[in-house]
Amino acid sequence: MTSFALIGVTALYLLFVWLFAAIAASWLSDRKGYGEKVGLATGLVLSLLGVVLWLVVPPRATSLWKTEGALPPRSRRVETAPAASGAKGSEES
Repeated sequence: MTSFALIGVTALYLLFVWLFAAIAASWLSDRKGYGEKVGLATGLVLSLLGVVLWLVVPPRATSLWKTEGALPPRSRRVETAPAASGAKGSEES
């Protein structure tokens, strides 16, 4: 009974490593200008080796990696449009 629990915990940790590798490879490939899908595929197939691969691949000239650096700046914020006072849902007749 105890051996099944140990196998389950190991499998759960390996699943977390596999999913983290897929997320990290996807993020790295997107920052380097190749798109998320390519990185996600390499991360799912190659696991941690995919992350190492994307750390070695050179970034494209117009990528966020080249323009902003390896990590996004903390000061960049997503601007939202202000709410219009005459929105569709607030019209009175």
